[in-house]
Amino acid sequence: MRASLGLAAAPSPEGAVYSGVSTDSRTVEPGDLYVALAGARFDGHDFLADALARGARGAVVSRPAAVAGAAPQYIVADTLVALGTLAAWRRTELRVPVVAITGSAGKTTTKDLTRGALSGTLRVHATKGNLNNRIGMPLTLLATPEDAQAVVLELGTNEPGEIAVLARIARADVGVVITVGEAHLEKLGSLDGVLSEKMDLLRNLAAGGQAVVGDEPDFLPAAARAAWRRVRVAGWSGRADADLRPESVEADERGAYRFRWRGQDVTLSLPGRHAVLDALLALTVAEHLGVPARAAAEGVSAVGAGSLRGEVRRLGGLTVLVDCYNANPPSVRAALDLLASRSGGRKVAVLGSMLELGEASAALHAAVLRHALSLRLGLVVATGAFADAAAGIRDDRLVTATDWKSVYPALRERLAGDEVVLLKASRGVALEGILPLLAADFGAVPVEGA
Repeated sequence: MRASLGLAAAPSPEGAVYSGVSTDSRTVEPGDLYVALAGARFDGHDFLADALARGARGAVVSRPAAVAGAAPQYIVADTLVALGTLAAWRRTELRVPVVAITGSAGKTTTKDLTRGALSGTLRVHATKGNLNNRIGMPLTLLATPEDAQAVVLELGTNEPGEIAVLARIARADVGVVITVGEAHLEKLGSLDGVLSEKMDLLRNLAAGGQAVVGDEPDFLPAAARAAWRRVRVAGWSGRADADLRPESVEADERGAYRFRWRGQDVTLSLPGRHAVLDALLALTVAEHLGVPARAAAEGVSAVGAGSLRGEVRRLGGLTVLVDCYNANPPSVRAALDLLASRSGGRKVAVLGSMLELGEASAALHAAVLRHALSLRLGLVVATGAFADAAAGIRDDRLVTATDWKSVYPALRERLAGDEVVLLKASRGVALEGILPLLAADFGAVPVEGA
């Protein structure tokens, strides 16, 4: 990586080459370019000396510092913007297709399925975990290896304009919008605000780019076509393109689906109808990039659930659906529907707050709670904002508490040990903390045939 990036340096080395880019002084490798980011809880400038001591060959800073050595400091007005500039430059150097994925739910799952669909034929570089913001996505692009044949990026947002910034950096050849729902309303304001934010990905595709979107909610396909001229729609409904709907669909006792795609069997490890949509989007991207249907189907079928993202754990006789990495109304409804559709013992939903919903939070929690109580569930445990929404509701299946720690004794008393239990909440709730308690109380119980 050369230093001719439009950044002023003092001194300015001619033809400087960097082996990588890092924003964390603790993980700097010799030869890296260190970008000193300033945040609410840290300032990378405070660790400049540490980065250089670990071998950084240069640094991007918003204020120069007197440090030992002759490593250049590239002085910019905003180091976060500069990181995006570096990534945009790297994008112009890439001669491989770039896929960018966004949506109110399912981003990481669809990214993983897309990587799986492509990997049987192409060498794929993809976002790790959910590093999808203005730091993580540029770093993903900058880390693209020279032998990559495709790049798959995840784009997230929690404020207006963030997707536009990321999309202009990515200039994706294929843009995927999974769905649009009530998420991050605290800053995006309304469902229209969320929709506009997601459409910014399509408005900023590379020339000749292809948009691929889901068919839910019903206004998404039309909005996509208004934003971009080349749109394919995948999904279950008649709004989806006729050849992008699942065929010969079957579900097993876990709620995982099998269907046909271009004459090939796709057998998903991930449960839920929403996983079929995610898989269809991934398969559509793979087909657009020339991956044979058989290789794409096999790659998608091999993808398992990520940590805390629909994992299925057995704790003695309990089956626990661990889906507490993130939560918003569409994703909670989908998780509840999956729980209700599963075979097995009594169904129990343990719900924690959906965060960042702004002024609509109370109404949205109430609506999702009503949906939960409309299903054939044996027990609904409502904590946090869901407990507030339960005020005045009389239902013998409903247990409420301020948080999961205080509700656990009541939950424990109502479990026989053979239930199917869903854990669903936003990441900030840390609902997975209930797992050790369940394991201690039920995990040692022998299960016949386990």
